Amino acid sequence: MISIKSHVVIGSKNGGKIKGKALVTTEPICFLGGVDVKTGNITEKGHPLLGQCIKDVVLVFPTGKGSTGGSYLIYDTVCNGNGPLCMLNLKIEQVTVVGCIMGEVPLLDKPDQDVTRIIKTGDTVEVDLDSSVISVFQ
Repeated sequence: MISIKSHVVIGSKNGGKIKGKALVTTEPICFLGGVDVKTGNITEKGHPLLGQCIKDVVLVFPTGKGSTGGSYLIYDTVCNGNGPLCMLNLKIEQVTVVGCIMGEVPLLDKPDQDVTRIIKTGDTVEVDLDSSVISVFQ
């Protein structure tokens, strides 16, 4: 098990722990035109996660990119039942933060290790929102 200290940007109303499979990329994600809100699939041409689904995963990516409309698309994805359990970023940006606030998706950043390189797609990840610790089971 690997333990990574991080910073909770957006928690949940009850705190606690989130556990799920990781979906990881070293590339930023654009939610405006890059994610299908009806399926949760990544649709951005050329993106390493093209065709992968963000539904019910711990989504690990360095940062978001794109227009402010992306905030609403994160929210729409969640409302359609296709949102991630949690997002882990190296560095947050405002579009992702606002979308996570609206969709009530926990968001962490500033990990003490590069989560985009340490965590692999398919790893089981447990995020403790009370202690800001990410546990990785490879």
